[in-house]
Amino acid sequence: MVEYRIDRHSGVATYVQIVQQTKQALRLGMLRPGDKLPTAREVVEATAINPNTVLKAYRELERDGLVEARRGLGTFVRRGLSTAPADSPLRAELDEWADRARGAGLDRDDVSALFTAVLDEHFADGHGQAEAHRQPGATDRTDRTDRTDATTHHEHSQGDPS
Repeated sequence: MVEYRIDRHSGVATYVQIVQQTKQALRLGMLRPGDKLPTAREVVEATAINPNTVLKAYRELERDGLVEARRGLGTFVRRGLSTAPADSPLRAELDEWADRARGAGLDRDDVSALFTAVLDEHFADGHGQAEAHRQPGATDRTDRTDRTDATTHHEHSQGDPS
């Protein structure tokens, strides 16, 4: 089951973080069709956010056709986005690269900027999220959150800024 990690200092709305982390879990194959998402109550207990925020995120995922709410049963994955399984050899290589980058003294933002610049170069043909006017190395906070938030960790904090 996915566990959400809410970063209250990211500048990204809480419900958007839930949507992004769910999509990331779908892309990595961590969530598959038929899997049940945590209940709003479970997410609230784990993250101390407002239940309406969770429901708003789940409604957006439902509008995207990714999940479906079943009255009295919960919210279930309808379709996945998986093209690169979590145990892919490419993931292992990327994990090793991230270790080397950290060992070289790069912090998370440095790695994110570098990775985004490389993605922009390789996907500038319109098949990725690259934009022709984006400066090399520039990052979009929303994209960064979507790519880097782990779906297997969460923070316990008070309050909900969304």
